[in-house]
Amino acid sequence: MKRKILLPTDFSENALQAIKYALELYKDQECVFYLLNVFYITPTNLESLIGMEPGSELYESTKKNSERQLHKVLNEIAFQDNGNSKHSFQAISVFNEPFQAIKALVAEKDVEMIVMGTRGQTNARSKIYGSTAIDVMEKIRNCPVIVVPQVAKCVLPKEIVFPTNYKTSIKKRELKHLIDIAKSCDASIKVLHVSEDGKLNALQTNNRKLLDEYFEDVNHSFHLLSQLSVSAAINCFVESRESDMVAFINSKHSFFASIFNQPLVKGITYDSKVPILVMHDLKN
Repeated sequence: MKRKILLPTDFSENALQAIKYALELYKDQECVFYLLNVFYITPTNLESLIGMEPGSELYESTKKNSERQLHKVLNEIAFQDNGNSKHSFQAISVFNEPFQAIKALVAEKDVEMIVMGTRGQTNARSKIYGSTAIDVMEKIRNCPVIVVPQVAKCVLPKEIVFPTNYKTSIKKRELKHLIDIAKSCDASIKVLHVSEDGKLNALQTNNRKLLDEYFEDVNHSFHLLSQLSVSAAINCFVESRESDMVAFINSKHSFFASIFNQPLVKGITYDSKVPILVMHDLKN
């Protein structure tokens, strides 16, 4: 059965980098990639809003431009180096708000993974994560997402960092995508605990033991950092080891939620150079 991967694009360099990363990550697997472009114009007045109705000159010209650029990207990625026989592509152009279009397509196509850039053409350079990326990571809870910085290397991950405080009970099925990626890429998982004293209570000890069981089929190890904030600890760990990916579960009850009053990604890393895999707990 083919994997179904959604690749949103606004034709920015970051979006193209994310697409290339996805093709490399899944190069040995049968996949159908949905290449999605959402075209929309922010109306300045009622007249311009009416002008974006289907059949209007503005709507049709904007849609045609979207389809033309999708075709260009498709030619570039599908036929590079004679293409990959395991991969097939569907180009989709829709008029909508980007987050709503992504959410709808995930449900319609039963997408199992979204791979997208951290920010697009319209996002300020001072922002690490664009508004659409934040919304997807926060609100699309029935599908994981890999968010790819523009500077990320298009290589298979060999070391994936999984931060946790062991306070939240995690089910193995919530880690399915992380374990799948680790297995397919022959990557190791580094479980990172950030703590002041390194001591674990009974609940934390049990949750650590469960993680050890969940990761029994992949190369994994446990690590501790102290005297640092969570975001600084993750940064230091990833940079010092040259890790290739950070993965975590977005849980309302996780330490990420308690630390970041803003959307969870705001404080993870201010200078992310590696892709981030965001999974979701199944309780919310």
